[in-house]
Amino acid sequence: MNTTSRSDIKNLSKEQLGVWLETNRIKPYRAGQVLKWVYLHQMDDFNSMTDLGQELRSMLAAHFVVARLEIARIETSRDGSQKFLFRLEDGQHVESVLIPEKNHYTLCISSQVGCAMGCRFCLTAKGGFVRNLTAAEIISQVRDIRNRTDRTFPLSNIVFMGMGEPLANYANVIQAIRTLTDSAFGLEFSTRKVTLSTAGLVPELLHLGNDVAVNLAVSLNATINETRSHLMPINRKYPLEMLLDACRQYPLAPRKRITFEYILLKDINDSPEDARRLAQLLKPVRAKINLIPFNEHAGSSYKRPDEKIILNFQEILVQHHYTAMIRYSKGLDISAACGQLKANHESS
Repeated sequence: MNTTSRSDIKNLSKEQLGVWLETNRIKPYRAGQVLKWVYLHQMDDFNSMTDLGQELRSMLAAHFVVARLEIARIETSRDGSQKFLFRLEDGQHVESVLIPEKNHYTLCISSQVGCAMGCRFCLTAKGGFVRNLTAAEIISQVRDIRNRTDRTFPLSNIVFMGMGEPLANYANVIQAIRTLTDSAFGLEFSTRKVTLSTAGLVPELLHLGNDVAVNLAVSLNATINETRSHLMPINRKYPLEMLLDACRQYPLAPRKRITFEYILLKDINDSPEDARRLAQLLKPVRAKINLIPFNEHAGSSYKRPDEKIILNFQEILVQHHYTAMIRYSKGLDISAACGQLKANHESS
């Protein structure tokens, strides 16, 4: 379908669609009816939206599409994870990973084509930054994959941990989150089941908690500025002190905590001294810690620590009264694990 002259209706919020309808002399409440068809009923064809008049259906079809992402490839891991390679309308590619949990699916989605953060341990960063995803492209990853899942084993959790830095595409990510969590006219995800992970863009982080109520994960990965700046260049602009001050200001509901992700790299940030510094560093913040043993990939000089080192690091944090979980990534055999997404499409 040639969509060049028509825009994807998923780029519009209910309020924006209502304004467009009112401009075209149609009652704005119709926006809710339209979006229920798009999100609750997974309808792609305006002519099948039977509670809308024929004139309105024709007008919508003339100006908008309800687009699906083109699936270029699906890879399935031994552990049941599925990596979706999506080809976008301009020929670019992004990846999403569907992860089976005990009684539900978690979907890891992308917010950008590539990434500009330049984190040295991340394969996505090696390809550089291409462009932001639109709100519709972010939403479509979830809408399209949910359409393929069995409702008896639901897709209930969303993590913004795929390609890109979500806070660097702030407006589109916020709009997508609002649609994902809209219980009346959107995809009905609980805000408690949506997590956004950031490398630490402090100005956007200071706004995030007031704009949407989702779980926050901060990719920390070091306890001193010198090491973190080497691993994550964003730290040169927003060093640890500034980042942790923003985290202290982040509005949290009672009993909620910020998750700090800490990728363990052999002989870089995995010493007992690092663990003790991490415990001290996070004292002023309501924090829990996810320890992620590095997922090795071709071309990287970093190595995964020995299991004994990983367990000792965890034990030190537990002794300091932190909830510290070791997250063993799924999808390693299909390069779908944390830090491995690249959207390689050469063989698609």
